[in-house]
Amino acid sequence: MIRAVAVIVPVHDEESLLGACLASVSAAVVQLRAERPEIACSVWAVLDSCTDRSAAIAAEAGAEIVTVTARNVGRARTAGWEAARRAFADVDAAEFWTAHTDADSAVPPHWLVHQIELADAGADVIIGTVRPDFRDLDAMRTQAWWRRYTPGAANDAVHGANLGLRADVLAAAGGFPPLAEHEDVELVAAARKRGATVALSDDAWVRTSGRQTGRTPGGYARYLRDDLLSERG
Repeated sequence: MIRAVAVIVPVHDEESLLGACLASVSAAVVQLRAERPEIACSVWAVLDSCTDRSAAIAAEAGAEIVTVTARNVGRARTAGWEAARRAFADVDAAEFWTAHTDADSAVPPHWLVHQIELADAGADVIIGTVRPDFRDLDAMRTQAWWRRYTPGAANDAVHGANLGLRADVLAAAGGFPPLAEHEDVELVAAARKRGATVALSDDAWVRTSGRQTGRTPGGYARYLRDDLLSERG
């Protein structure tokens, strides 16, 4: 059974979206505490080379703050979960859950409750779905997205914006690799190779930014900009 949860949010200059992200995470924490009061829970914002108001926004939201200067999301995620692990050193790693999202995303209120339910049922890793903020997309991309994806149908696409892992599985897989992108995909692949039980779910999908200029050349922004219209639904 899970005894503690840490939500890890890497941040690089996200002042326009971070407040909404952390508000959504706070709502998920409130629901988890209401339904599972025996589980300790904390939120960790990892400020990576931020030059805007992200630090102030994270502090105002009451998040635990870790500061790095890596400009690397893999290193930022690692700094966050390792700090959280130290804070809960008295909790066995198999009973410590790490939930991951991104600073440009918003989770639903039942996000953490859903992850813990799946973890209690035996999942070591949870791959959740995401949906872009359709206000950021033009009509062609919006239509193309709905042709590709069916609400309620889970898929095997790994997104750091909606991911959960037991701490012992995360550590055994080598942690997040120090990559500027696709660190989430590589981590899950490593966990699978070690025999981790992986659950796929669309029941707590996360809304993420539909921007098409991202922090790195690849990633979801590139997918929305270049790949989505080239795919055949």
